[in-house]
Amino acid sequence: MRPRIAKKKKLSETPITVTIESLAHDGRGITHVDGKVVFIDEALPGEQLDFIYTDSRRDYAEGKIDTLHTRSELRVDPECPHFGICGGCSFQHVKNEAQISIKEGLLTEQFNRIGKIDIPEIWQPLTGPYWGYRRKARMGVKYVAKKDRVLVGFRERRNPFLAEIESCKVMSPSVGEKLMDLSEMIGSLTIKDKIPQIEVAIGDEDCVLAFRVLEPPSAEDKERMRAFGHQHKMHICLQSKGPDSIVPIEGEPEIALTYVLSEQNIKINFKPAMFIQVNYEINKKMVNRVIETLDLNENDNVLDLFCGLGNFTLPMATKAGHVVGVEGDLPLLNHAKENAILNKLDNVEFFVADLNKDVSDQAWAKQKFNKVMLDPSRAGAAKVLHNLKYWKPDLIMYVSCNPSTLARDAAILVNELGYKLLKAGVIDMFPQTGHVESIALFAKA
Repeated sequence: MRPRIAKKKKLSETPITVTIESLAHDGRGITHVDGKVVFIDEALPGEQLDFIYTDSRRDYAEGKIDTLHTRSELRVDPECPHFGICGGCSFQHVKNEAQISIKEGLLTEQFNRIGKIDIPEIWQPLTGPYWGYRRKARMGVKYVAKKDRVLVGFRERRNPFLAEIESCKVMSPSVGEKLMDLSEMIGSLTIKDKIPQIEVAIGDEDCVLAFRVLEPPSAEDKERMRAFGHQHKMHICLQSKGPDSIVPIEGEPEIALTYVLSEQNIKINFKPAMFIQVNYEINKKMVNRVIETLDLNENDNVLDLFCGLGNFTLPMATKAGHVVGVEGDLPLLNHAKENAILNKLDNVEFFVADLNKDVSDQAWAKQKFNKVMLDPSRAGAAKVLHNLKYWKPDLIMYVSCNPSTLARDAAILVNELGYKLLKAGVIDMFPQTGHVESIALFAKA
């Protein structure tokens, strides 16, 4: 006998009038109906509106605005015609300056609720361009036979399907304004239905588009792609398997993508699929803040955990006596070593290690470090923090892409390891989105 599948309860289509109470961490408005929390897209605190349910679960529900009765003073008309359809941005309906204030509030709330910590001093936010800032992205590609069109861009909001968009205002214009051109070119290929994604990587001087191809392109396909790249000043590459399989089209040069951290005179080389910060202007300001705050000198032995390509390691090595960078991704780490050689830095060492496991028996971990830099993934750094009781650094700088795990880790540092939170603040790495990048400074109590 087949198991019974419970039928999903049909959602009411009757608009419900509510007042928005606050914002969720992803920028959705929060209200309550019959004791259940409801998250409403594009709704702002204080607004009275009618909404319609889009989903309902046991513990929460979701909805969309049907009629807006009162308009928050924070609200603006979105600049992108695809806002609300494309899932790439969720904050375009909020004034630029207010986005920062909202993110600061979210950071403070996470520290209070998760970490049980008050932030004694809010750092001045690091801000930069609000549009056209994104230089790294993975765009989806889909040939839709019914429309006889290739879609290029990002998924719809809370939907697995690609959004039908013509441009992207947060992407660097060199790519963001060329989506229709890309669509037309891909639509002319014999493998138009065999390209699922494009890796976009833009350096200070060059732009690379790496096309994931499930079948080899024909000679004519390659010529069309080559001509497109020359016309639009892009370097087209092909990716047949994993990231390491990315190669230029035959006859085209291999491009060494780079960005420069000008104040430290550091040049970083990277490959198209490697992780880099997407917003170069903000990244420069973020690195500068780290260097200035740590006040490095030749007596410092610094540990940089989750060091990646050396984005912080190498600039710190221009000031400190010795720097150790540790990273779990071996290809990234090898590239960091090459970048150290490129910049003629001989006071830096790199080690590969899984920082989500015990590292206390590794040789590098037995050193003493007086200053520590952390820049982990969204999962945070909870496991490796417990090694701090052996290293006993005076200062800890923590850059985070997830305020909830930063708050959790801050609680470990303060309540278990005896450190004091001195400052924290937001870094506007992703304007127009609900993403909160942040930074915090801890000192030995």
